[in-house]
Amino acid sequence: MQYSSRLTIAVHILLCIEEFKDERKVTSGFLAGSIGVNPVIVRNVLGQLKKADLVRVAAGVGGSTLAREPKDITMLDVFKAVETPGEALFHFHENPNPECPVGKRVHTVLDGRLLEVQQAMESSMRTMTLQSMIDDMKTAPSAGSPDD
Repeated sequence: MQYSSRLTIAVHILLCIEEFKDERKVTSGFLAGSIGVNPVIVRNVLGQLKKADLVRVAAGVGGSTLAREPKDITMLDVFKAVETPGEALFHFHENPNPECPVGKRVHTVLDGRLLEVQQAMESSMRTMTLQSMIDDMKTAPSAGSPDD
């Protein structure tokens, strides 16, 4: 199962905002060019980040800025901002057969385990800050570079 790209787009947006804050106005058009998506998608994700108080967006061509210090923004903050709040990470298949020995017990067997996996993921995301990603970008090789 593949999840939406909203989380990676949102992190890309935040990294660009920080990277280019002193050089230029970081607009949805500029961000769309960096991410390689339509500016409408960027504006939608920016709206979610703004609603979560992670960014400030000036109307028109005013650009975007971070609303918090990078050390105070976690991957979990970003995930919660752009994914459906309160939704389970794993979606259970509907209508298991209650007449089947597996079908009638599968929820009992899996529900707790799936919740445990989601909690572990969220716990890990809580320790990852935007600042740590900014620091990693300074030393990360470029995609397709000989150092990969």
